[in-house]
Amino acid sequence: MLIAAFWGLVQGLTEFLPISSSGHLVLIPALLGMDEPDLATTAVLHLGTLLAILWYYRSDVAGLVLRPVSRSSRRIWWLLILGTIPAAVIGLTLKSPIEVVFSEPWLVAVCLMITGVLLLGSHFLPKGRRRVEDARSADAGVVGMAQAFALLPGISRSGVTITAGMAQGLSRTEAARYGFLLGIPAIAGAGTLEAIELIDSGGFEASLLVGTAVAAVTGYAAISVLIRLIGRFGLLPFALYCLAFGAASYLLV
Repeated sequence: MLIAAFWGLVQGLTEFLPISSSGHLVLIPALLGMDEPDLATTAVLHLGTLLAILWYYRSDVAGLVLRPVSRSSRRIWWLLILGTIPAAVIGLTLKSPIEVVFSEPWLVAVCLMITGVLLLGSHFLPKGRRRVEDARSADAGVVGMAQAFALLPGISRSGVTITAGMAQGLSRTEAARYGFLLGIPAIAGAGTLEAIELIDSGGFEASLLVGTAVAAVTGYAAISVLIRLIGRFGLLPFALYCLAFGAASYLLV
């Protein structure tokens, strides 16, 4: 149960802070000599972080569900659908090659450093002022491709989607808002499918519920912290962290 809680803590903190949860779930076990959680377990933990997004952006989610035909909701629904397509297509067609990267910690460390470089680049982007409701279809396509790139472990989904949103002229907090809302279908889809497979195989354990709960609580806290920090400092602190941890991991694993 303590192990499940530990992985839930790692998942919750690193899913939303732009430092790659998948990367940490590979590198931490490699550095500490632990067995890493399998893909099914990490997917179940993702359901905890899904709860965190749903609660933090509950007003947005309620509007999309209860007022789906309003002008604002229709626009956001369209942007979410467009942004989800690239990751869905690439995830289904390149699942096996992506899983290979999970087995090579040094490759994950390289991907984490790539994340650091991308986040560092975001520091030099002009500050945007647009809201999600002002985004165009092309903007959704760019952010969606960024999310697809983040299927690689070590590439932070939140980091690259926020960076892509900022590059398209969204404000920092609005880029984060779109990136997190875009994560709902991706996390829900992957987590649900893996959870069903885990239950069917008899591998579901009650301890996973503890990890899921921990991931939900820490995930909510991580979103809150990120939204505050990004408004003041942008993504620079996280860029430096990814570069340092990625380089150290590359040398040690």
